[in-house]
Amino acid sequence: MNILLRALQTAAKNFPTRHALVLAAASSCIALSLVFIPGKDAQAKRTEIPSSLSDADTASLKDAEKILSSAGEVPDSSVAPNAIVPDVAGKPAQTSGKDYTDTNLHHPVIAWERTKVRAGDTLSAIFSRERLSAGTLQRILRTSEHGNTLADIRPGQAIVFGRVNGELQGLKYVRNRLESIEFTRTDNGFISEEVVRTPEIRLAHSTATIRNSLFHAGAKAGLSDNMTMRLANIFAWDIDFVQGIRDGDTFNLVFEEKYLDGEKIGYGNILAATFTNRGTTHKAIYYTDSKGNSDYYTPDGKSMRKSFIRTPVEFTRISSRFNLNRVHPLFKTKRPHRGVDYAAPTGTPIKASGDGIIKLAGRQKGYGNVVYIQHPNNIVTVYAHQSRIAKGIRKGVRVKQGQTIGYVGMTGWATGPHLHYEFRINGTHRNPLTVKLPDATPLAKAEMSAFKRQTQIMLAELEQKSGTLLASAEENSNVTTQ
Repeated sequence: MNILLRALQTAAKNFPTRHALVLAAASSCIALSLVFIPGKDAQAKRTEIPSSLSDADTASLKDAEKILSSAGEVPDSSVAPNAIVPDVAGKPAQTSGKDYTDTNLHHPVIAWERTKVRAGDTLSAIFSRERLSAGTLQRILRTSEHGNTLADIRPGQAIVFGRVNGELQGLKYVRNRLESIEFTRTDNGFISEEVVRTPEIRLAHSTATIRNSLFHAGAKAGLSDNMTMRLANIFAWDIDFVQGIRDGDTFNLVFEEKYLDGEKIGYGNILAATFTNRGTTHKAIYYTDSKGNSDYYTPDGKSMRKSFIRTPVEFTRISSRFNLNRVHPLFKTKRPHRGVDYAAPTGTPIKASGDGIIKLAGRQKGYGNVVYIQHPNNIVTVYAHQSRIAKGIRKGVRVKQGQTIGYVGMTGWATGPHLHYEFRINGTHRNPLTVKLPDATPLAKAEMSAFKRQTQIMLAELEQKSGTLLASAEENSNVTTQ
């Protein structure tokens, strides 16, 4: 330290004031460095600084500047190694001493804001509400591959806007929890891509005994009404779910549940099911063939479907049955009722009961708005009193089973909204509720080996889980059991 003091004194005498101040600063840095430099046992990396001058009395300004330059390499003790230093947008950025840079300043974080599509919303209204220009909207629509999909926005869906300093940099159109379209700004407009998330599929099992109603039993077994209806549709050709269900009937099924981010978001397919109705057990297995076609089959490979749906409309009650001795409610005379009347609210969709070709679609006497469908094997079905016929349904058009052909009404001779449904074979009216329906095409022989293997696995799974669930239900009284 004595050497340092002599050097400062000499500098004060021989150098101008400005140079002396520089040398004084250099000496101060050296002194501080000597105080804080670790001992020999310290392991941290450091920059070595000379601890003395060889001839302080003859040191030049050039030497002092070299010392200052060397002292400037000492790490800033105010920034500890691995400290968290926020970037310009407040996002933590790792830094370690002099390695910390302001690189993040050139990549500001996008601020995302979500808005729901409201009833009656248009794209221009949403952009205006979000204070975005019509020009920005037009660039998205014109330059991106999926711009036209934004015309399909519906209430309840979401649009997520990504901005930097108020300028739109990205947009996400969220169709549902699994599907979205993402738009990203570029120098030439916007680019887009479709993003589809795949849910996790888990197997679930349910079993119950019917005491009050099918839907009440389904709810107790943990099924939604929609899932219970799907179960009923599988067996709808063999079981009359309106008139034929009895207390003590049971069902048992293995099905898929869909999960996203650990949260259940819905159901997949029913993979196997049994339904015992009036002492007869019906079994169904879901199978996808080598061509990708999926359907339900009995364990011996017969299709669970029939060529015709037993009831072509969702109804509240049967208001009039097939009766050749019925007294007509309007004319009070004895007139045969050669069909079944299904009471349902006006506008309820009417489905084609089987594949066929439209034979007539229009207005006809007491039938009002009516559709006739010609099916194979000289079978004709009739759908009368419609409020309106579905768009595109006209003579000569081919329709598929389950396709909507019209809507319930009370046109023609009707006292209330209902569907009058007829089933004719070779021109003779048959009772739609009791006529034997022809089977659909069975599984191809080439598929039987793979189908049998799957059937054995699924039925074993069904039987095992059924026993476990029934035992658990009896113990916990969560599900009514036999």
